[in-house]
Amino acid sequence: MGKKLKEDFFQREISLVAKDLVGKLLVRKFDDEKIKKYRITDIEMYIGEEDLACHAAKGRTERTEVMYAEGGLVYVYLIYGMYWLLNIVTGSKDQPQAILIRGVENIDGPGRVGRSLQLDKSFYGEDLSKSHRIWIEDDSYQASFTLHPRINIDYAGEIWKNKLFRYVLE
Repeated sequence: MGKKLKEDFFQREISLVAKDLVGKLLVRKFDDEKIKKYRITDIEMYIGEEDLACHAAKGRTERTEVMYAEGGLVYVYLIYGMYWLLNIVTGSKDQPQAILIRGVENIDGPGRVGRSLQLDKSFYGEDLSKSHRIWIEDDSYQASFTLHPRINIDYAGEIWKNKLFRYVLE
């Protein structure tokens, strides 16, 4: 059995959360009461307003408001009109940063992850430490990972697209 992560896990500097998040279990309780657990295998960090690939780079908006909250909340957004992407807000209040869940065991790609978890707009701002439908557990799995540049962010420029902000489970 895993132990549900509390808010203090997420309210740390993003790189600390990221390295500890790889290998954890993402847990989803569906409307039919069925519970599924997914090992987190692929994440990307988005580190705030200075990060030109981060949604917060354009400042505080209705869409990014949750990123300015204390860590431990869910940031979901819709892409291509069909995929809800799951992000975990980290750090302190007013320091917008989040970790995109790019993959879980046997599911590659953030759109596929969102679809498998049956995410929608109602998850925006969900508190992972209090939620009864989505949370993260630590089952003491010892993860190791490799570092890579983030994917599909050419618009952010050479410096930001080449940062090793993607962590992939080995």
